[in-house]
Amino acid sequence: MEGFGAKFRVGALAAGFLWLVMAALFKLLKPVPNGCVMTYMYPTYIPIATPANVSSSKYGLFLYHEGWKKIDFAEHLKKLNGVPVLFIPGNGGSYKQVRSLAAESARAYQGGPFEPSFYQEAALLPVEVGNDFMEETDVFAFPGHYSRTLDWFAVDLEGEHSAMDGRILEEHTEYVVYAIHRILDQYRESRDSRSKDVAEVSENLPTSVILVGHSMGGFVARAALVHPHLRKSAVETIVTLSSPHQSPPIALQPSLGQFFSQVNEGWRKGYEAITTHDGRLVSAPSLSRVVVVSISGGIHDYQVRSKLASLDGIVPSSHGFMIGSSGMKNVWLSMEHQTILWCNQLVVQLSHTLLNLVNPETGQPFPSIKKRLLVFARMLRSGLPQSFDLIEHMQSSRVKIFPLKDEKDTSGGGSQLQGFYSCSSSLHWTDDGLEKDIYVQSSSVTVLAMDGKRRWLDIRELGLNGKGHFIFVTNLIPCSGVRIHLWPERTKTSSGAEVSSHRRILEVTTRMIQIPAGPAPRQIEPGSQTEQAPPSAMLQLSPEEMHGFRFLTISVAPSPTISGRPPPAASMAVGQFFNPEDGERTLSPGLLVRTIYAEEEMFLKEDHPLALNLSFSLSLGLFPINFSLRTVGCGIKASGEQAGVDQSSLCKLRCFPPVALAWDAVSGLHIIPNLYAETIVVDSSPAMWVSNPVSERTTILLLVDPHCSYKLNFAVSLTAAASRFFLLYSSQISGFMVAVILFALMRQARAWELDFPIPSVITAVELNLRLPLPLLLLSILPISVSLVLSFLRSQPVTPVASFVGVSIVCYLVANGSVILVILISYLVLYAAATVQVFIKKRWQAWEENLQMMFLRRLLSFSSIFCSLRLVRIIRNSPNLVVAIVTIPLVCFVHPALGLIFLILSHALHCHAALCSFLAASFRSNAQRKEFYDSRTNGNSSLPGKATTVFDHPLLPLDDNSSSSPNSAKSYSDSQFEIFNYQHGMLILHLLATLMFVPSLVAWLQRIGMGQRFPWFTDSALCVGILLHGLFGATPDISSLSSPLQRLFDREIGLSLVYLLAGYYSFLSALALAPYRVFYALAAIGILSFAARVISNRNRGKGDAACRTRRRHSHKH
Repeated sequence: MEGFGAKFRVGALAAGFLWLVMAALFKLLKPVPNGCVMTYMYPTYIPIATPANVSSSKYGLFLYHEGWKKIDFAEHLKKLNGVPVLFIPGNGGSYKQVRSLAAESARAYQGGPFEPSFYQEAALLPVEVGNDFMEETDVFAFPGHYSRTLDWFAVDLEGEHSAMDGRILEEHTEYVVYAIHRILDQYRESRDSRSKDVAEVSENLPTSVILVGHSMGGFVARAALVHPHLRKSAVETIVTLSSPHQSPPIALQPSLGQFFSQVNEGWRKGYEAITTHDGRLVSAPSLSRVVVVSISGGIHDYQVRSKLASLDGIVPSSHGFMIGSSGMKNVWLSMEHQTILWCNQLVVQLSHTLLNLVNPETGQPFPSIKKRLLVFARMLRSGLPQSFDLIEHMQSSRVKIFPLKDEKDTSGGGSQLQGFYSCSSSLHWTDDGLEKDIYVQSSSVTVLAMDGKRRWLDIRELGLNGKGHFIFVTNLIPCSGVRIHLWPERTKTSSGAEVSSHRRILEVTTRMIQIPAGPAPRQIEPGSQTEQAPPSAMLQLSPEEMHGFRFLTISVAPSPTISGRPPPAASMAVGQFFNPEDGERTLSPGLLVRTIYAEEEMFLKEDHPLALNLSFSLSLGLFPINFSLRTVGCGIKASGEQAGVDQSSLCKLRCFPPVALAWDAVSGLHIIPNLYAETIVVDSSPAMWVSNPVSERTTILLLVDPHCSYKLNFAVSLTAAASRFFLLYSSQISGFMVAVILFALMRQARAWELDFPIPSVITAVELNLRLPLPLLLLSILPISVSLVLSFLRSQPVTPVASFVGVSIVCYLVANGSVILVILISYLVLYAAATVQVFIKKRWQAWEENLQMMFLRRLLSFSSIFCSLRLVRIIRNSPNLVVAIVTIPLVCFVHPALGLIFLILSHALHCHAALCSFLAASFRSNAQRKEFYDSRTNGNSSLPGKATTVFDHPLLPLDDNSSSSPNSAKSYSDSQFEIFNYQHGMLILHLLATLMFVPSLVAWLQRIGMGQRFPWFTDSALCVGILLHGLFGATPDISSLSSPLQRLFDREIGLSLVYLLAGYYSFLSALALAPYRVFYALAAIGILSFAARVISNRNRGKGDAACRTRRRHSHKH
């Protein structure tokens, strides 16, 4: 590698990679507050007996019991009559992790269901599940009491690392299938035991088990459903917590990726009906009665991102959905991977959800998938849609049930509608205050106190000039603090009872959507002025929803004064008629990129839109922003006593705290209350091969008080962007690293074929980074091929600009990481070789010392041992020794162990070649120095023999050490070329071994627990890699080139094979399947083995034409 430009490119990439790693670690290792409340319990785990004939006897099954009193296990099992729920722990998890869910389920059963109004907020939309689905769920009523408790079982999987090895994942699946059958059989045994004591036992036995899986346990639950030994209809409901469904979190092992692909393909086929050629139905889909709900942890879950937890392309929307914990009703928190198991807000919500699945009449889960899916939607979702694009569909789905202006209701339907949206009749206000009506003339209305007044807004007049939409934000409690009605005309109705009974007046109070309020400010003195409490509810009405009504009223409950003082004047509620287009702001990619260097400012003057729609063209999942909002004015003029007070502090007494609602196409809804200074990031996965244009943008709906003016500042957070980059694209980078080494070996093989000096690995990497041709051919070309393939497969069109840009950045980062690995290996190998050459030099000096005679005798004795036939065979056939050791390890123990031994063999070859190169170089330098000294002393004749310490019989003579330009390559040059190519092989197989390290860690954990042989796929592919290492010592497949040349009419060399393998690895990385690079490496090994076999056969026949065509005048 020569030239400043080459060194600068290599240094810049290495430095850039180090900076990215340090910035990402700084952000990822930073503690993250989650806001979760701890769950407490009194656990007891009852073991379920396992028959002796069960193959997976090392695992166990337990039943959870909540309570501090000791119980008789046998008697408790005898009384078993609840709804069975099986908890499956995840990677390295314990069966005891079920305790939070089980304990809260017991408390929820005792406390009963939520208030009826709780279920009115969220709903499924026809655009999601279809109109036929909605017809059945419209008449569904939630149970008023819980009829059966939940019996929580848990499997003990010994804390094995199922996310790292496909064999472990398969064994876990087999045992879960057994556990499901064992649980159903246990209920039958319990009933039979009770029937012996009671004359007649009439109860329904459970026919299915609800599965709840955490992390990899969720995928195991899905894998169990497509297992051939599972009983029919044994599982109909699955809930997964932070579980990967699309691909493994560590997609490095071939068997692991293959197992995921098989299970997902089985699920896709499970929702397809089996028909004959003429279209007649043979059987219904095997999974037609299964509902799956995936709950992701959001941005704080670094192990399983929302994209991996998505069910898109696996489960149709009519049978399941994914929701992020940050968008869940009553939760509103993003949480870490393990926190999702004990976070009380989520655990309570999920416990009530599972209890609501039980039909009060039968005591078993609803058989209808529509009813079960509706329960999940109403219990987990909020009134805010999970996608910003669904807001219009949500509003249009409610228009059909609103009465029209000229519609005459003679059947009492209006009363039914009024009852559906009305507040509970148990909430009464004093009617005196409602006589004080206020008629608002402006498009914005503010409630400064609980004054017991009704505010009238004329929809027709205030909705002119396109301001037909209405939005309302409040920190008052709906129904008990504030109520909203739609009126067809102004009447003299004053009392709350008359309004509620009026058939033409529509109350929409319960249409308000609860949002997380965040911490409220602490009041120093009762009745004193304090910072405004954050909003806790919002309502948005479209023109279609208000069609047929003339007036909108906002009624505020009366509140008595505190300590003889009137209530503080603060914005307790704000409403506004607005035009959505007035608040839209589109932030271009160029603007976001500029904020990396300079902060962007935005000013909002008073009387601005209450809802500000910020549309980011680049996803905040890749470019998180540091967002700050400062109140600069609110119509308050500081008095003399307040002259030194900050204007922002004064305005906080009047303006309600801003709230941000962020939507992402992958992770759904994120709500950020009290938005004054925050890093806004969403858990999206943009710029990927499987991405669509919707996933590229993030929408933020900013709710800000229109009576105040604000200054907004935002800029891209580099540390947050670095952490997100590694979380999103680590799989791509690992696959690109293999492609980078394959492209470097392609350079070396091409130099061999052209009889040029073989460049070093780092030089080959640098040559492939040069513009324009090398970088375009090795990066832009495979990216273009991927775009063509996505078009041919009729996949969603990937955004080209972001996809190409991010893919090139990932490729450059992979080059930087490979350069660091190469430099570290250079340091180790050169240090070891230098030490050995130095010791050998000293050893030759010590041989002249008479005191070392005993060492000579020791060496002579060792030479006798080395002359043994077995030792000679081992020394002359090192590859045979490597093959004898590595192939059994790969096939019968673990593939990583065989690859580690192969790496050691490569390291020894590199060490030997480098030692020979250094020794020959030192000797050549000594010869030139002696020749120069003889010339300076007047002797122009060449020395007959060098007398340096490097003249050792173990080193061949450097016959071509002349400086003549026509001389052939020296021995040192030949050894250095051998070192360069062996070093490239070492780096390639080192990366392959590192990809198997997670599986090796999981294997080491299971030592002594009874293990099976490795998967055939892993062993077969690693045997191919071993063949490459054993028979690919030189980049020569000339014995195969003759038949291939006749077939393709051109010369085919190993360089072309490396190029195609690099392209395949590049495409595998883009597809987030880096484990597929093993297929390319195994193919190279098979070709190398075939070339060596054919070469040996031709050499035995004396066919010199099939020997290597490279002409060398030196020995290797």
